[in-house]
Formats: sequence, structure tokens, C-alpha cells
Amino acid sequence: MFGKLDAVERRYLEIEDSLASPAVLGNRKELTRLAKERSGLEEIVRTFRQWKDVQAEIEGSKSLLQDADEAMRALAQEELPALRSRNEDLERRLKQLLLPRDPNDERNVLLEIRAGTGGEEASLFAADLFRMYSRYAEARGWRVEMLSSSPTGLGGFKEVIAMIEGQGAYSRLKFEGGVHRVQRVPETEGSGRIHTSAVTIAVLPEADEIDVVLDERDLKIDVFRSSGPGGQSVNTTDSAVRVTHLPTNLVVTCQDEKSQHKNKAKALKILRARLLDRARDEQQSEIAASRRSMVGTGDRSERIRTYNFPQNRVTDHRINLTLHALDRTLEGALDPLIDALVTHHQAEALQTTH
Repeated sequence: MFGKLDAVERRYLEIEDSLASPAVLGNRKELTRLAKERSGLEEIVRTFRQWKDVQAEIEGSKSLLQDADEAMRALAQEELPALRSRNEDLERRLKQLLLPRDPNDERNVLLEIRAGTGGEEASLFAADLFRMYSRYAEARGWRVEMLSSSPTGLGGFKEVIAMIEGQGAYSRLKFEGGVHRVQRVPETEGSGRIHTSAVTIAVLPEADEIDVVLDERDLKIDVFRSSGPGGQSVNTTDSAVRVTHLPTNLVVTCQDEKSQHKNKAKALKILRARLLDRARDEQQSEIAASRRSMVGTGDRSERIRTYNFPQNRVTDHRINLTLHALDRTLEGALDPLIDALVTHHQAEALQTTH
């Protein structure tokens, strides 16, 4: 492990030297690339240097145990347990930092929320979940842009697709994909009977144009008039856009904007993310067809979480975590769940590397 850490620190110093060179300063693309690489190494280098400092302190305290002065020996004896504990914490953190990074962790997120079983109640819960993720994003200083939506007459969503832009968005939200189940008494239920409904969520890393090159010959683009719930006209011009990717038969429709150009741009953004996700799934299947994902199976059809309103309870079934804080969770307080999922993922990954 420490040989790897020495190599990482050497690379970090090389990058710092390069960033100060005139050749790189005059090359914006290379400057951005190196700055991004340095940023990715900063935490591990800082932690490694802290570990080396603690190691030096431990060695210093050990040498003082042989000192002629009894007070100095007692001081060293007193300091050693805390230093050794700090050393263990730093070694544990370094092991985590050396785990292979998901190359998509720093990407923006394409969030797709779809009402499943449960009719209007599922649509209303889809709107609740969209609000929950929007609040979580806003609390972290991320930007939320709605790309496409199919609202219902009662304020729910049959489907809503949004882009969440911000540092580390995918790293925090990537375990949210799956079936989210809700148990509550609908407002329209007179007898007080609890209904169970489901909403499906997909979390895709945003694809750059470099990642997924779309050939115009592979695209069929249709334009039509937008319409909202109940069929009333949203726009009197043909501004809605449907893009069909002929090789895969993937279809994306956008009609939220009044501009045909903006709807097309949003549709292509969604299409790129879906194609990148499909390519990644195929690659993972080829690499390890029988290997289970670190958290659950990764299958979007799997029920991952239950939100029980009568008991103010939220349960994540993948890690058997139950919190009696559903009200706070729906207001965007997702960190207790997400932190537990990330910790579980890291623990599983550490086991497979030993």
C-alpha cells in the first residue's frame, strides 16, 4: 500500500511542477486536465502526509521512552496510545482512498423518476420524491434543471426527468436507482386504509458529447404540438420534439420548453446519458456476468427502499437500515441514508481487495 502512496505523491509533485511551466500555462486544455488530476489526488496526498507526520511522532515518543528524565518517559507513555489510534484511523482512510474510483463520480446526474403501480397515488409520490431530491441538491449547492415531465391533474408526475449539476453529484446519488415503495393513506381514501404504491428511479451519469457521438443518420426527429394534462394546448406551435435512436430504438420526448431548439437539445442530452448507461451496463456484464453489485444487485426492478407514513419510517432494504425520520428525509435530509450506503459499499470493496 505504501509503495502505491509514494507513487501517488510523486505524481502529485510532478503535476505541481507541470502546472507552473510556461508550456502548460499557455495550453488551456492541458492546464484544465492537469488541474483536475491534481484535485483528484489532493485528499490522498494530504492524508498520506498526515500519516507520515504521525509516524514520525510515534518514533519520537518511542525514543523518549529510553530518556533519562522520568517526566519525559511518562509524557511519551501518555502520548503513544492516542498517536497509535490516530495512526490506525489514517491507515483505514488511506485504504479507502486507494480503492478504485468510479470514473463517473464527479459527473452530473440525469435523474429519471417514473410512477409505477398505484395509479394517481404513485404519481403523487413521484412528485414527493422529485421534491425530496431537489431539496437535497439545493442544500448541497447543486443546480436542478427539469428536462422533461408528464404532470397529472392532481399535482403528481407520471414521469419527470431532471439534470442535477454539481460536484460529486453522481457519487452521492448513484445508489438511489431502483424501486421506491410508499405505504400511506391517500387523501382520497375515506376508510383510512393504507395503500402501497411504487415509483421507479434511474440515476444516470451525464454523458459528454465526447463520450457518446451521435450520428445524425442514426436519429429520427419528429416535431409535434405540445399538450398538457387534460389535453389542453400548452403551445400553438410544433415545438415538442421526439428523438428516436434507430440503432437501439431508444425514444426520448421533450415538450416542456416553448422552443423546438431547446427541446431538441434536452432530448439529445437525455439520449446521450441513456446510451452511455447502456454501454456501461453491457461492459459490466461482459467483465463480470455473475458478480453481484456492491450494494444490492443493481437491478432497477429491485425494491430498494420503503417509505412508511403511518410509522414515520424509512427503510433501506439493501443494508437493513431503518430510520424513524421520514418527515425529515422527504425534506431532503438524505445524508444519513446515503452515508450508510457509501460506507457499506466501501466496506464491501475493501473485503474484495484483500
